[in-house]
Amino acid sequence: MIKTYCVALLLLAGAFAPMVHAQDEAPPPPPPAGAARPAQAPAAPPPGMFATGPLPHDTVKDYKPVTNDMLLNPRPDDWLMFSRTYDAWRYSPLKQINKKTVNQLHIAWVKGLPAGTTETIPLVHDGIIYLIAPGSDVMAVDGKTGDIIWEYKRTYKNPQIGSTERTKALAIYKDMIYYTAPDGYVVALDAATGKVRWETFKTDTQNTSGAIVIDNEVISGGTCGKGRDSCFIEADDADTGKELWRFHNVAGPDDPGYASWGGADNTNYTASTWGLPGNYDPVRKVLYWGIANPSPYERLARHGGNPDGTSRTAPSDLYSNCTVALDPATGKLIWYYQYLPGDDWDTDHTHERTLVTTTFNPDPKAVKWYNTEVPRGSKHDVAAIVGESGVMFVVDRDNGQFLWAEPVPVDTPNLAISNIDGKTGKTTINWDVVMKQPGDHHVICYWNGRSYWPTAYDPETNSLYTSYIDNCLDMTANTTSGMRKGILRPGSDINAIAGLAKINLSTGEMTKFDVQNSPGTGALLATAGGLIFHGDINRRFRAFDAQTGKQLWESILGGPISVSTITYAVNGKQYVMVITGDNLAEPVLSRQSGVSLTTGHNAIYTFALQ
Repeated sequence: MIKTYCVALLLLAGAFAPMVHAQDEAPPPPPPAGAARPAQAPAAPPPGMFATGPLPHDTVKDYKPVTNDMLLNPRPDDWLMFSRTYDAWRYSPLKQINKKTVNQLHIAWVKGLPAGTTETIPLVHDGIIYLIAPGSDVMAVDGKTGDIIWEYKRTYKNPQIGSTERTKALAIYKDMIYYTAPDGYVVALDAATGKVRWETFKTDTQNTSGAIVIDNEVISGGTCGKGRDSCFIEADDADTGKELWRFHNVAGPDDPGYASWGGADNTNYTASTWGLPGNYDPVRKVLYWGIANPSPYERLARHGGNPDGTSRTAPSDLYSNCTVALDPATGKLIWYYQYLPGDDWDTDHTHERTLVTTTFNPDPKAVKWYNTEVPRGSKHDVAAIVGESGVMFVVDRDNGQFLWAEPVPVDTPNLAISNIDGKTGKTTINWDVVMKQPGDHHVICYWNGRSYWPTAYDPETNSLYTSYIDNCLDMTANTTSGMRKGILRPGSDINAIAGLAKINLSTGEMTKFDVQNSPGTGALLATAGGLIFHGDINRRFRAFDAQTGKQLWESILGGPISVSTITYAVNGKQYVMVITGDNLAEPVLSRQSGVSLTTGHNAIYTFALQ
């Protein structure tokens, strides 16, 4: 009963090609924690856009190790983690490409990639790009030319695991690249050569998330394997791979959160961290990580056929659909906040938490729920998230206190939550659309209104930028995971189902732009040049004015933009990079929007000024 976004999308789309789960193959026996295992023999590469030659095995010249200080304060030229910085801003101080010069952007180089799924966000250090290529390969690429320096290929017992790789991000620290491989291993690669330094087995997880490094710890999440014990966030020693701690996402009998399960035996239940990795506050020394929905999806299945077997108001079925604030040194829970209690529909609240300091001044015209006990004008260090439910939340990251929340892109009566208490911040599930018995039918909005494609924050506008899709879930209960399909929101305009939203983090005021029929699965990128970059499944890659949302530049590429968008600089020249290709959200979005999908065009596109 693993929660995997890709499986849900394939079912919704009616695409019934076999999909390998982590539990479908027995994992290899784990070595002792931290023990190195010899590198496996390279597998034959999957067919791609171009014929492949011998495996590259050059060396990154004059490699400079990445230090803790560099992770805390990266050089403007670098992109050292999935959202560039621990706070998940996805904001670059580079401004050679700006509102005045962006119309001079042209393609600097293009590099074809193998066939397969691509959802990766590259890293860049000293002009070298590190990325996960389709087929579960890790590559080091010259950022000026696109030439591959080295490539790491891993052999899998079931090759399909590699071809459907969905790991979102790599991590870099000292002289190593950390790869959460889809067969349940965390692998440390030599950043200069691509050779395996160590690897350590976690569990029969698909490792779809990625890792971040904090104080010599490689911390990662992923999907779950067989039950509660396989569902955790783990820290491993960055030098050896030795396991340091685990935080289990589903509360067990020895955890105070276990009472929220209402006496249910949740031994075989899961709540994964399959999406984007967590974020870190180095001043408080607190790690913030998002946990997804509980599984089985329906309350009926988790609570003996009784939808009221767990509370309608948070806390319920902890720690599903929560932010958990953890001590990164020990993995101990500091606080949690639950966005959706006892989810009934597979409505994730995983992915990144954007960490910002701002004033509390919610506009009642924009914000549906806000804390009536918090003084207006007071300053707060906040954690903001746009959930797949189509609700944006802002909480105080000191203690998880609720500040405000609003629907994105529009309010509807069939949201997943019906109320948030203005004093306590406790959320209440929308009982009107909960499945009470097998055969019940409901449409809830939203359904993956925003998913694993990251948001961005611009400090100049104090705004979070997110893509959205006016997309709902049509579901009939069957006590397990329901009969389900994605549909557009009834009454919505198909020519305006997708777009970008600029949301002020003080007031909640929302401005929409790039409103169209073509959804996007590309990451948002903000820059000091006053720009927002984003791409959609219709091959359009665009730059917008961060203040006004006006489109300033467009390039039509060979395939849909898939996550990935970053910027970096080499020898004083700024580049903007995206990866086009196949991901598992695109087929559903294509069918719903009517956008003709270009498949089989996996490639890196990199742009620079003339």
